[in-house]
Formats: sequence, C-alpha cells, structure tokens
Amino acid sequence: MTGALVAGLVAGYGIAMPVGAVGTYLVSLTARTTLRTGACAALGVATADGLYALLATVGGSALAAVLRPVLGPLRWASALVLLALAALGAVTAVRQYRAHRLTARSEPAPPGPARAFLSLLGITLLNPTTVVYFAALVLGTGTADAARPMEQGVFVLAAFAASASWQLLLAGGGALLGRALTGHRGRLMTALVSSGVMTVLAVRMVV
Repeated sequence: MTGALVAGLVAGYGIAMPVGAVGTYLVSLTARTTLRTGACAALGVATADGLYALLATVGGSALAAVLRPVLGPLRWASALVLLALAALGAVTAVRQYRAHRLTARSEPAPPGPARAFLSLLGITLLNPTTVVYFAALVLGTGTADAARPMEQGVFVLAAFAASASWQLLLAGGGALLGRALTGHRGRLMTALVSSGVMTVLAVRMVV
C-alpha cells in the first residue's frame, strides 16, 4: 500500500511539475480573476490527470495501442485550442489597453469557477502525453498486472493529490501575481507573455 502511495505521488508530480502551456494559462487566468476561480481551474487539470492515471492503471498497454493511431489529430486539436486561447487573450488585452478600460464595468465578464473547471479539464484531456506517460509508468513497474484494486485506487488518488497540490500552488502564484500587477500596463504585459508562451508551445507540439 505504501509503495502504491509513493508511486502515485511521484507519478503525479512527474506529470504536473513541468510548467507548459496549461500551467501558464492557469497562472494567467488566476491573475485576471480570483483565487477561487483559479483553484477550480487547477482542480480541473488535476481531475484530468487523475482520470488518465485511472485509465492507464486499468487499461495498461491496451490504452496506449488504442490512442497511438489518433495521437496526430489529438496533438493538432490541442495545438489549435492553445493557439485560439493565445490569440483571444492577446487581442482582448490589446483592445483594453488601447481603449484604456480601467473600470471593472468595461472589462469582459471573467469565467466563473464552474466554467474554469470545465475549460481546464477539457484542455488537459486533449493532451495525449498524459495517458501515454501513465501507461508507460504502469507498464514499466508492473502495476497493472501485480497490484490489487485497493493498491490501484491508492495509486490513482495519490497521483490526483500530487497533481492537485502542484496546480493549486500555480494558482496561488497567479493570485499573488494578480495583486502585484494590478496596473493597466501590467495586465497587458501578463496577457502578452502568456499568449506568447502558449503560442510557442503549441507550435512545438506539432513541429
């Protein structure tokens, strides 16, 4: 049981800690909204990681074989979603800056907690790297064959908890960033940097 717990924690942190486009968007979203919204978005990412950990643990090599033919379309879909988010964020930020819309009334309504959760859940589920990562890890350690259902459950819950703790840390950083960059120019720069990073990572995903 302890081995499954440690393995799940290591697996969860291993997939969550590299800060890519999703992590960047999470920080940016929290900086523009509230910690509550960012926390819900973070849990959306962690839920996707947990679901993929569950699928990989239960399905093992079968899942990797099924997903292999559609890795290309999934990668392109993920890249297009990221590019759309990057473009929307940059265009909105530039328009607000040019119009000097400093009041809360003039800004578009931010996503609520439920919408943030579903959005980040969907974005993360589009990334096939997560399920391949968990499938390879499970197959490499023999977890799918040797572990009992209770141990598999502990592994999945530990992976979810590890991912959730890291994503919530990123959301907390976004909240602090939002307090530090409350000015009009600071909001513009944050949006442009976030959009730039997401664009670069989306291009790298398909090149």
